[in-house]
Amino acid sequence: MLKFTKTTASIAALFAAALTLPTASQAAVTVLGWPGGSEETALRAAVETYNAKDSVAADDKVELLFFNREGFYDKLQADMAAGSDAFDINLLATYAIGRYAPYMEPVDLGPDAVKTYGEAVLKTMQYDGKQYGVPTDLSLHFMYYRKDLIGALLADDAAKAKYAEISQKFLGKALEPKDPDSWTWEDWAATALYFSKDVNPDSPVRYGTVLQLKNLLFNMMIFQSLPRSYGADWMDAAGKVTIDSEAYRTGLELYKKLYDAGASPKDSLSYEYAETNAAFGAGQAATALQWNAAAGELTDAEKSPAIAGNVGIVAPPAGPDGRADHIHGLGLGLNKNAKNKAGAVKFLQWLSTEEAALLYARSGGSPALSPDLVAKIADERPDLVKLGEFAGAYGYVMNGGTSTNALSIYELQAKEFTGYWSGQETLDQALANTKAGMEKLLK
Repeated sequence: MLKFTKTTASIAALFAAALTLPTASQAAVTVLGWPGGSEETALRAAVETYNAKDSVAADDKVELLFFNREGFYDKLQADMAAGSDAFDINLLATYAIGRYAPYMEPVDLGPDAVKTYGEAVLKTMQYDGKQYGVPTDLSLHFMYYRKDLIGALLADDAAKAKYAEISQKFLGKALEPKDPDSWTWEDWAATALYFSKDVNPDSPVRYGTVLQLKNLLFNMMIFQSLPRSYGADWMDAAGKVTIDSEAYRTGLELYKKLYDAGASPKDSLSYEYAETNAAFGAGQAATALQWNAAAGELTDAEKSPAIAGNVGIVAPPAGPDGRADHIHGLGLGLNKNAKNKAGAVKFLQWLSTEEAALLYARSGGSPALSPDLVAKIADERPDLVKLGEFAGAYGYVMNGGTSTNALSIYELQAKEFTGYWSGQETLDQALANTKAGMEKLLK
């Protein structure tokens, strides 16, 4: 995977080294995709099917480009602002539409789009009332857990006593193990501690959880549902930044407590999506708060043979304000400087059809489909049913989470919060720096 270096080179120059199809030189529609994970797998499958169609002219065949996630959005904006035509279609996200809209063109997705996705989902790709992309994936978080491990714990009185002893020592209260769908964050923390060999040498697995602590903006999206369930927000109704709150302090301290206790691997400070999947999928951990996109891999017997038959999925745990689940849409839209706009629109319109959406879902993607369509694959992809349920019941967007500088705010939080978790600064310092930075970014 291509890594960024601190140079002034444009993305266009780097893209040349990132072409992923051997016939790229013959393709006439270039698509900048999301690297790694199920989104890449699903997009590749969709492109392969599309390019094989007799109705698709040679001049409209699709080529895929992939670029590293780290620093992606800043690099993309710089290139688009410079008028790059290195790609016709580019990645788009709910939290970044306002940032990229000046460099993109609204697109007509055709009459099938509303039947495929529904009006509400299409709105995740709209800005100022205009459609800027096709919503290929809806993203939120699942709490993944080992059904076999939790089942054994719930059936063992001696294990329950040990669990209560551990929770009293680390959390200040003797807790009883519960069904994961009834967990509070303290229940999850107690479970993570119990299943950690550094805390409980008799644990059947090495770690109780896998925390994504890398200095990366996407990791903040996973973390923030914890403080959100305690009432946290970025700003209050008057626009005052409220990041330095008891809710954020509680969440940050709980993560650090688990990390310091050895409930998550010590190299978690370098973990994001792939590392978490690898650790949980290998059977090393009892729980993992992870993107919903991981469900296809973690429940696949071929990809995750160590755990696939024992993976349970519930919504994130509850806090005093109930459950909360960060939500946003990922999609693909039209670059204003595209060389082949007509061909690009044809591909985007095809992605909006039932055929393409079901193919994308069956290939591991996470589209938020209309009720009629999701019913057709409910047996194959039960996670997509949960996706819709959790989004409707627990989904949220922070106040300021769709602002022009939303991504910069996540990046600021990642820098400061990782600094606290790694012991490089105190909690007070991290929150003070974050607050000061957010006040400038949210002006």
